[in-house]
Order: sequence, then C-alpha cells, then structure tokens
Amino acid sequence: MFRIGHGYDVHRLVEGRKLILGGVDVPHTVGLLGHSDADVLAHAVMDAMLGALALGDIGHLFPDTADEFEGADSMKLMAEVVRVCRENGYKIGNIDATVIAQAPKLAPFIVSMRENIARVCGCDVSQISVKATTEEKLGFTGEKLGISAHAVALMEKI
Repeated sequence: MFRIGHGYDVHRLVEGRKLILGGVDVPHTVGLLGHSDADVLAHAVMDAMLGALALGDIGHLFPDTADEFEGADSMKLMAEVVRVCRENGYKIGNIDATVIAQAPKLAPFIVSMRENIARVCGCDVSQISVKATTEEKLGFTGEKLGISAHAVALMEKI
C-alpha cells in the first residue's frame, strides 16, 4: 500500500542567520529566520511525510513555542519524523522536492542535500530528488525576501 503527501514551507531571509537547506550550510549573505534552523527544504519534506500518513505537520510534533526546539537541527527533527513514520508502518518510497530561491544558486549543493536527506531517511539517494528554481524576480522569493520549498513524499507500507 502506498500513500502520498505534500509539504510546503517558507521562511524570511534576514541578516545574521545561516542559510541551511537540506542540512547543508550554503554560503550566503543572509539566512532564514525561524525557531529552529529554518531549513525550508527539510521542513517541506517532513510535512510531506507526515501528511501522507495523516499525522499532521511538524508544528504538531515540534511546536515553535517549545524551548527545546529553538535553534534545532532540522535533520535531527527529520530523523524523529522518519521514526514516527516507521512506527506507523511506513517507509520512504521516494521524495521529490523543489526549493524556490532567487539567490544563491543552489546547483553546487543539490547532491549534498540529496545525500543528507537519504541518509536521515534510511533510503538510497536515488529515492530523493531535490531541484531548485527561481521565480524570475517575481513575488517574495523573486524579490529575495524569503525562500520556499515544496515536497511530495510517496510512503510505502513496510
């Protein structure tokens, strides 16, 4: 049996923060603002996995009102989401994700993002797709005010 879920996340770009995407520290002049490390890619992927199993979203598991998640490494949070999914009888079939950012160019970091997500999810890197696109200078991402990500996860019964 298979189940599919969609995830979406967005965070504002600000000075004084690191830009973490898919667990990769991407060199940039600004970073994403959030309660955790604000890794929009990881957050969208986690929401897709949880959504596929009708288990809510990451805000339910890791509320931004909880001090223990302040500055949290999203890849560690993803490991917990994977554990919850397995506890519910599912594993990753595949994940397809897109990061929407006008800058910086993400192509040099895509392989590392895929490898990080695959490692945490306990699957082969061939099961993880990460793409990046701009919005041709349109909207908040095009104006470099924030970065967003979409993800779809196919979950497979264990």
